[in-house]
Amino acid sequence: MPHTKHRRLVATAVAVTLGATALAACGSQDDEAQSGPVSLTYWTWTPGMDKVVDLWNKGPGKKEQITVTVKKQASGDTLVTKILTAHKAGKAPDLVQAEYQALPTLVSNDALADISGEVGDAKGDFADGVWQQTTLGTDAVYAVPQDIGPMMFYYRADLFKKYGLDVPTTWEEFAETARALKKKAPDTDLTTFSANDSGLFAGLAQQAGAKWWTTEGEKWKVGIDDAATKKVAEFWGGLVKEGAIDNQPMYTPAWNKALNTGKQIAWVSAVWAPGTLTTAAPDTAGKWAMAPLPQWSAGENVTGSWGGSSTGVTTDSGNKDAAAEFAAWLNTDAEALNALAKESGIYPAATAAQTSGAFAEPPEYFSNQADFYTKAAEIAQSTAPSAWGPNVNVAYTTFRDAFGAAAKNKSDFTAALAAMQQDTVADLTKQGFEVAK
Repeated sequence: MPHTKHRRLVATAVAVTLGATALAACGSQDDEAQSGPVSLTYWTWTPGMDKVVDLWNKGPGKKEQITVTVKKQASGDTLVTKILTAHKAGKAPDLVQAEYQALPTLVSNDALADISGEVGDAKGDFADGVWQQTTLGTDAVYAVPQDIGPMMFYYRADLFKKYGLDVPTTWEEFAETARALKKKAPDTDLTTFSANDSGLFAGLAQQAGAKWWTTEGEKWKVGIDDAATKKVAEFWGGLVKEGAIDNQPMYTPAWNKALNTGKQIAWVSAVWAPGTLTTAAPDTAGKWAMAPLPQWSAGENVTGSWGGSSTGVTTDSGNKDAAAEFAAWLNTDAEALNALAKESGIYPAATAAQTSGAFAEPPEYFSNQADFYTKAAEIAQSTAPSAWGPNVNVAYTTFRDAFGAAAKNKSDFTAALAAMQQDTVADLTKQGFEVAK
């Protein structure tokens, strides 16, 4: 690995560590004054984004002669790879949509510019834990938060009443609720542990205080098997092993049927769950309710995050100022955010938009819970900080393999966690990174 690449990755590792010193900007120099029309290209996977961008092109953008063109892309690792490939050729677009966990990889490859000087004032529009994900814990800002997925607890209110169950406020109460339900209705499960979505487990670990990637000096330190994550793995593994909850994956016809027929009466999910439930369990609309995620200690108030993305400006952009201005408008302007909610169905990262416009009324599926979005906004404010690294994809792949087998066989979840740790460390070492023991 080239020495310069190694140094940039070390800098990123330091950036990810909460409370670390400021990371020197790795973006291009500030733009010189632009004259005449400016054309920007934006890579995004969000549906309906072209309609949202039209508002800019006909409004603020037209006034300032800044036109943005949307180029629809695939999401996830596919887009990250495409961005990095384009950047190596010096042809990355001006703006990109990036999931929060992808930011360290993009920054370490010098693909994202530091736009703190252009968008730093927007910090107050977002919860601290959300803004932190785009700063990587430094004074630099590598993107503007767009949408988030604060986690919460969903349950069948009617069936909780039928079975005499209380909504759990701690994970200990959650376990007892699962056991109590099994005694009263042996063929019914409180929920399932699903190994087909690593983001869910990562969010649960985040809530427990896990920091999967940090640094020691100039070395990466991988803490996927830290005490916080072990606690989460042991908790869910224990419930699966004793049969207190189901061990089947989500998003399957069997899972949909279990939710729709009341054979599974709760779901640990995120704010976007109403859309999924509308399709998975259409016959149960109006019967569900949402509450904060159970806590590890009574009286705590913290949640994890499952999903979410941001808008970044690339170092290849010749119009950094204009691109940053658009990124800030897209994610803080009331009209833009309302259009994003309407056209794209996203839950905005900007706090002011979480209870107004499209979110002034509850989702149709939760019409029985008038305060749905008010409560969701309160929960979002308690989002825990995260700590991502440059090879999240490797950790997630091993999760699906190792935890998938453990869930199916009802075997040791901590052994699966150890496999995640080992594979992630091995991958960093293979790529030439120094890794702290």
